[in-house]
Amino acid sequence: MDVIHHGAFEGVTGSCHELLLDSNHSLLIDCGLFQGAETSGSRADASAQEIDFDISKVQALVVTHCHIDHVGRIPWLLIAGFNGPIYCTKATALLLPLVIEDALKIGLTRNAEIIDAVIARLRRQLNPVAYHQWLELPAEFAAETFKLRFRQAGHILGSSYVEIENVKTHYRVVFSGDLGCKNTPLLPDPTPLERADFLLLESTYGDKNHESRADRAQRLKSVVERCVENKGTILIPAFSIGRTQELLYELEDIIHQAREEEAKTGTKNPVWHKMTVILDSPLAAQFTKQYRAMKDLWDEDAHKRLDEDRHPLNFDRLLTVDEHSEHERIVNYLQSSGDPCIVIAASGMCTGGRMLNYLKALLPDPRTDVLFVGYQAAGTPGRDIQTYGPKGGYVELDHQRIWIKAGIYTLGGYSAHADQQELLDFIDATEEPVKRIRLIHGEPDARAALAAKIKERYGDVITPT
Repeated sequence: MDVIHHGAFEGVTGSCHELLLDSNHSLLIDCGLFQGAETSGSRADASAQEIDFDISKVQALVVTHCHIDHVGRIPWLLIAGFNGPIYCTKATALLLPLVIEDALKIGLTRNAEIIDAVIARLRRQLNPVAYHQWLELPAEFAAETFKLRFRQAGHILGSSYVEIENVKTHYRVVFSGDLGCKNTPLLPDPTPLERADFLLLESTYGDKNHESRADRAQRLKSVVERCVENKGTILIPAFSIGRTQELLYELEDIIHQAREEEAKTGTKNPVWHKMTVILDSPLAAQFTKQYRAMKDLWDEDAHKRLDEDRHPLNFDRLLTVDEHSEHERIVNYLQSSGDPCIVIAASGMCTGGRMLNYLKALLPDPRTDVLFVGYQAAGTPGRDIQTYGPKGGYVELDHQRIWIKAGIYTLGGYSAHADQQELLDFIDATEEPVKRIRLIHGEPDARAALAAKIKERYGDVITPT
């Protein structure tokens, strides 16, 4: 079994990989949206998402998780004529229609009838599968029999890495999807890798080790308190799924701890006593409701908070913004008042969504602080703000040149992706050595650094193509 890469091989967006079961049959692993400057290497890029490869052999789509860079091109896949089953975890099956509806509105149409028709078709093709249970694929999928299994990836709710095995030969291919970090709020740690004959491993942070996650909430608290001294708004661009819920979870805990300290000492903390957290993303709000509804998938620490009658994703200092008119009112108010508050909005790489309006209005204001907590791909506005903001440069937003006078911060330890050491630990967990590894989903420097570490530890198991 070999693999053809249609996206996220030499970059980190547009994830799409075709596993060849035999000469006439294949499976597609993910079908994600391109963002920033990244392309398929053929005709597809951020401005042209149409499917640019032959899908005649594709028997099924296997979805590792529902981040837009892994599923955003599914509408175009359906338009191209794909009508096979879509396999994913049960949680992903619940979240995916929300993501696809948003992708349709942003990239294709706002016609309600068309959107409803696409979502209805998507639901018909969805085949949810429980974690850790082998599913034998239909006989017509290939000349030989294959089975697949989803394992916990710890990246976002419902995320998985997927194992695909030839039943007769026991040859096993593993696609990592996006592997999460250990000690991620709300989520269990990734399930250790059992074995792999061929591992396709993400390498987003293949050249870095994250700052300690154990004290990241304290660092978040310190950065927010430092930013509040500027008496302005703190903008946090965040992905609607995963990062937003983690931030809410930890901000609730910071506010809870501050209140407990106030009760003990009788002294009010001026920063946290009346701090308002604004969640201004309708899609993120919907996902947060789904996260709350799927409490059975939360980790042990989150369940302890529930037992204490706390509401980590729905606390009283949280303001959720739904209507666009309310969003516009808040942007205008913050631009004129500079009242300290925390605004969490999509998109995580500043490529769209309501965060753009906040940035256009508030980046020129020195009272503003922008706090990045996630990866910013090359060619995205988020990367440009990270790069040029500290130098007093500018960023192009909606074809406007916006000069940056805001403070720019990047907080380590909040990545949803495993770092270099965790990726090496994932390989190291197997009972038998992994026979073949191909690094995907990473920029060239990150892949090269991780490849060198793997060769140093495991020998020459890296295969470039």
